[in-house]
Amino acid sequence: MKYLKLIRYQNLLMLAFMQVIFRYAFLKGQNIPLALSDWQYALLVLSTVLIAGAGYVINNIFDTETDQINKPQDVIIGKTVSESLGYNIYIVLNITGVGIGFYLSNVIQRPGFATIFILIASMLYFYSTTLKQIMVLGNLVVAFLLAMSVIIIGIFDIFPATIAENKAQMTSLFSILTDYAIFAFMINFIREIIKDIEDVNGDYNQGMNTLPIAIGISRTAKIASVLSIIPFISLLLYIKNYLVENGLFIATLYAFVLVLAPLLYFIIKTFTAKSKKEFNHLSTVLKLILLFGVLSIVVITLNIHYNA
Repeated sequence: MKYLKLIRYQNLLMLAFMQVIFRYAFLKGQNIPLALSDWQYALLVLSTVLIAGAGYVINNIFDTETDQINKPQDVIIGKTVSESLGYNIYIVLNITGVGIGFYLSNVIQRPGFATIFILIASMLYFYSTTLKQIMVLGNLVVAFLLAMSVIIIGIFDIFPATIAENKAQMTSLFSILTDYAIFAFMINFIREIIKDIEDVNGDYNQGMNTLPIAIGISRTAKIASVLSIIPFISLLLYIKNYLVENGLFIATLYAFVLVLAPLLYFIIKTFTAKSKKEFNHLSTVLKLILLFGVLSIVVITLNIHYNA
């Protein structure tokens, strides 16, 4: 169990769940060829999870002092797991994850795609050691890497199976995955800002330069609230153009109740939040918005088949 806490297994389960949903609740129902077999896709999910897990391990190693102030109950390195063992786990996870990436890149006859796994692993390392100390940039990197976990599905499962006869359909499906990746990027970027507010005391003591340290908690919260208006309006337009106009009533209702309404609640609540407990609550709200946003692909797919 101590090793599971080290790799933040709940977040990794969410990541794997998201990738499984996009393939088996969406792509598999589109009557299209896919480049990877089921077991090869399982390896893609495993590779993503292992590299992300390695990122959590190295982050825990470099965040030990900060976490002792922000989240003392979550500190693993130096208590139940030694730093040297932590580094060993990090190396094994990364080598295995990148190795699987090399194998899959050769399976789809695109060996150059292995670079993607190396770049992701490298970005996670530099995030923990350097980038997270740079105001906003660290938040953007984390959000981008989550978005990449969606895009990589299209890169390895759709793109290699695209031929002239199915190019239009495959391009459309890749575009839908991209839309979800952008949604994940925006929500996670805002959540990272909220998490910076939660961790402001520990970050300040470690000399980090996050947004709430630079401009204050109140202003940062207001910025997060204003930024949330962007995905809110984008979702409204998306629902109008793609769900309402196609008569997808169930999917429209789902989106309003479980995605838009919580996002509106977040926008309003962020203006009045002051305590760490309130910001922790808002972080959870964003996590649920992301979860229900991903699950919307299931509802939309079923609604389309039901209407048909």
